[in-house]
Amino acid sequence: MGLMLYPEDGDEDSPDVSWSWTGFSMFRTWLARAEGLALDEMRGFGGQRPWTEVSTTLAPLLDHPDDHGHLTPAECAAILPRLGEIAEQPRKDPADPVTERRVADAQELVAVLRHCVDREVSLVFG
Repeated sequence: MGLMLYPEDGDEDSPDVSWSWTGFSMFRTWLARAEGLALDEMRGFGGQRPWTEVSTTLAPLLDHPDDHGHLTPAECAAILPRLGEIAEQPRKDPADPVTERRVADAQELVAVLRHCVDREVSLVFG
């Protein structure tokens, strides 16, 4: 069992992305690192640094409960450009399977976020 992020549109054919709990944790850690953040220093992830001290459009995704809730269409729209940039950045070692997995995850999430924005529906964490 793990986590799935999907549009709240009631359409079973809509795109979604899923991870194991560990996989999602590693994905968020990778995204945070791309933003110059150490996730384990942040409040809610073992550290004391408040999210109000950081400036990233990815904050709603990074600082979100794993197992419930949603992101609004406006939050999805705000996250989408930066996540797309990260997914398209040149990789130092394109043969690294871990990085390729993270990039593929980011690209899948970009597709789901686009769907949410286009249809003006929330992104569900379930």
